Amino acid sequence: MKIKHIVLLALSLIITSCSGTISTAKKEYKITKASQFKSHCNLNEWFLQKDTLIGHGVPMHWGVMELKKRLPKNYEIDFKVNMTEESLFEVMLNINKNKYIRAYLYQIDQNIVIGDGTYNKNSDEYGKRGGPTLFKKTMKLENNKWYSIKIRVTNNQLYFSVDNETFLECNLEKSNLSQQGKLGFLTNGETKVIDLTIKTLQ
Repeated sequence: MKIKHIVLLALSLIITSCSGTISTAKKEYKITKASQFKSHCNLNEWFLQKDTLIGHGVPMHWGVMELKKRLPKNYEIDFKVNMTEESLFEVMLNINKNKYIRAYLYQIDQNIVIGDGTYNKNSDEYGKRGGPTLFKKTMKLENNKWYSIKIRVTNNQLYFSVDNETFLECNLEKSNLSQQGKLGFLTNGETKVIDLTIKTLQ
């Protein structure tokens, strides 16, 4: 199946209103053209090559990409990811100023993790990026392997799963995590993302 679904927040369907939140009639977001993608994202160290989103970072300078529009209050995100180099891929959820939720794969510890994140765009200094682990589960992770990711946020409940087998859940309010904001990706090596779809949930 062709990956015309590589959507970073389906910005090709976004209603062009003054609202800072993503919304469409179809409630599903897709983007396929590099020009559209660039206009709706702060790419930094990421780029779109055909139907694959590729990020580049190094352990001392993580490669970050951030969408310009905010996620809806309730949403579901699906995609496939391959960490071709290094050990960390992170989904940055509900980015609000310099705070966000960390939902990530970490090869060094062989865990999937939910954490409380901080990201300072102007500094790679320790303590100004990343943040504490709140929940984790052991999972065998390796380079050059595709993993299916599903993230769902409904009524402040976060669900994060990998390959529909290993999953974590938490309540955003009880865990004192960011409840609304933008979406981003982060890597400390080379990471590839395909088949990205983001849906609004009621």
